Amino acid sequence: MTQPTPAIVAQGAVRRLPRAALILLCIAYVLPGWIGRDPWKSADISAFGYMAEIARGSAQWLHPQLTGLPPEVNALLPYWLGALAIQWAPDWMATDFAARVPFALLLGFSLTATWYGTYYLARDRQAQPVPFAFGGEALLPDYARAVADGGLLAFIGSLGLAQLSHETTPALAQLCFTALSFYALAALPYRRWMPSLGIAVGLTGLTLSGAPTMAALFGAGGVALYFFDRSAVRGQQDSRTYRPLALALLTALTMLLATELDLWRWRIELPESSWAEWRSLGRLLLWFTWPTWPLAFWTLWRWRRQWIGGDIPNRHLMLPLGFASVAIAATLSTASADRSLLLALPALAALAAFALPTLGRSVAALIDWFTLLFFSGCAFIIWVVWISLQTGVPSQPALNVARLAPGFENSFSATPFLIALSATGAWAWLVKWRVGRHRAAIWKSLVLPAGGAALSWLLLMTLWSPMLDYARSYAPLVGRVMTVMHQPPCVEVHGLSRGQIAAFQFHGKLNLEPLSSANSCPWLMVGKDAVETLSTRTDLSQWRWLATERHPVDRYETILLYQRVNPLTITR
Repeated sequence: MTQPTPAIVAQGAVRRLPRAALILLCIAYVLPGWIGRDPWKSADISAFGYMAEIARGSAQWLHPQLTGLPPEVNALLPYWLGALAIQWAPDWMATDFAARVPFALLLGFSLTATWYGTYYLARDRQAQPVPFAFGGEALLPDYARAVADGGLLAFIGSLGLAQLSHETTPALAQLCFTALSFYALAALPYRRWMPSLGIAVGLTGLTLSGAPTMAALFGAGGVALYFFDRSAVRGQQDSRTYRPLALALLTALTMLLATELDLWRWRIELPESSWAEWRSLGRLLLWFTWPTWPLAFWTLWRWRRQWIGGDIPNRHLMLPLGFASVAIAATLSTASADRSLLLALPALAALAAFALPTLGRSVAALIDWFTLLFFSGCAFIIWVVWISLQTGVPSQPALNVARLAPGFENSFSATPFLIALSATGAWAWLVKWRVGRHRAAIWKSLVLPAGGAALSWLLLMTLWSPMLDYARSYAPLVGRVMTVMHQPPCVEVHGLSRGQIAAFQFHGKLNLEPLSSANSCPWLMVGKDAVETLSTRTDLSQWRWLATERHPVDRYETILLYQRVNPLTITR
């Protein structure tokens, strides 16, 4: 027998979160990080390098390469999107910004799909709150909308989302198509055509973005969920057969597509059986998914009697739990743990949203106070460091920056300052509203986490943008190397990473060639870790070492420069 739902929600607790405020919050979170910066190292710049190569016709669309190197992630669609954006961009637009435009849209789609996926899960019959004896319980549409608002706020508030969702990498494309698949499977019992299109695009996009195994597992999980679903939400008896068969066929087609395009790759790397390795994974799970993971655990505990009710799977629990479990399993068994864990955030946010109707006042107050102190402290530190850089008072933060980023020259820009000042004022107003007396709403406990995450990210991308750009881009390293080489007709390379190669092509406008006896370029760039193998690739008597240049912030980014002893005349 199905136990009563733990959600006890009155109609007054599901009042609408103002749409204008929610949209402004999403804009404040999405736009910073896409505007006014260089490509970051190393995944961001390397992915951009493949896009630029395809756009200029130096690499094939089905086989992207960068000086003969294939991408680390066996993806196609993200590079296609960036290359098309570069080709279609007007002449006045910088190529790196043009490549970011479709990825900013992918992040917007991720937010939208997470909201709608949570909304349709909250419409499930077993997710509804307890009906009151004399009425007054939350109405279904209002309850579903309030829970969906909470899911979106939890998604934005996830600490691990900020950086990876603002890079032009396959990870962001995988996040978008995961969220789209999540929405489609949640909405399929209530709509047919849009969810069908969504699951087709989601699974295909995941496959073409380098995650065909994830697409197959999500599709198979959807088949299993709807095969055991004995509810006819819309009164369609044929839906019991239609949904699992259609999902199975679509999953098979995506697997066939991955096979035809040779997208299957074995990436399983079990973690080492050492305390340091497991401690590192534990820390990643704790901070990356904060604050969704404690709320998700609370949901599973409070709704434990509703995990399986009769012969009907509880979709609002089983669907997000399945998505999150697949992503967490990939996190524990692949090298790119953080990028795999990114795919769990939409499902964890949905699970966190279902904790909101069951939270007690003391737990909600604890979340509010912790969030208020944490993000206010972050904002305070960002402002203090910026003021120190501008005025020298207090002196220690500026001295720390000079020590950690030697050569960095700070400057004042009015527009970022005014944006940061406005965002800080909005945060102060939000805190005042939250601690004031107002009618309760179930999404109120996640307003401060989402607002604080958006504020911190916006302050970093405005006040600290020049400093972060100096530390996280290859531009300073390229500038140092170019002062030695100037602008040669071509440069041979050996042992450079994909990010370094893309950076020298973008920032230095260099024509790079793999080290080969058939080439006769006057300069050779060698990565620090590849010096020992240099003698096996070329005759060292033809080269003389000239300089060693290091990134001013990262000592591991070191380039050795060699000049040909008797350079030949080169015509290109």
